[in-house]
Formats: sequence, structure tokens, C-alpha cells
Amino acid sequence: MLVHSVYFWLKPELTRAQRARFRAEVGKLAAVRTVEKTYIGPPAGTPERGVTDKTFDVALTILFRNAAAHDAYQVDPIHVSFVEGNQASWVRVQVYDSEG
Repeated sequence: MLVHSVYFWLKPELTRAQRARFRAEVGKLAAVRTVEKTYIGPPAGTPERGVTDKTFDVALTILFRNAAAHDAYQVDPIHVSFVEGNQASWVRVQVYDSEG
């Protein structure tokens, strides 16, 4: 199992509607054939601690069967279209990949 965690920091000037549209666009990534499961959401309402970072706007976690499935996702037209069509909405993206 490969766990692909992506954190998006959106441009502050985006409207509520633009932010909702971005969230909907992220949801479309679940349609990529090699995706096993997705989780999407804002920072959790857990108590503040020195080790937590709640500065991001949208978190995306995708589970893949293996690294080959992840690699296929990266070049899938749905993913490529997402990046091309939405990169103007973010100021930062951070990715963490881990094996599960």
C-alpha cells in the first residue's frame, strides 16, 4: 500500500465559491482508475499542539495498491487536467508519500 498525502494552501483572495469549486475538483481525482480510496477535508478541529500544522486549506489522502499505481496516477489525464486547471488556485502544495 502507498499512502499519498497532499496538502494545499489556497490563495487568500479566493472567494467561498471558488474554494468550494476547488474542493469539488479535488474530489474528481477519486475517478482515477488506480485510486483505491480518497479522503478529503479541511484541518481537523482537534486541540492545538506544538506538533500540529493547521495552516493548510485542503488535505487530500489517496491510497494506492502500490508504487506502480501511484506512478500511473501521476500521468493519468484526470490528474494532469486537475493540476493544469487548478494550479492557479494555490500558493503552496506539500506532498508526503509513505508505505503502509
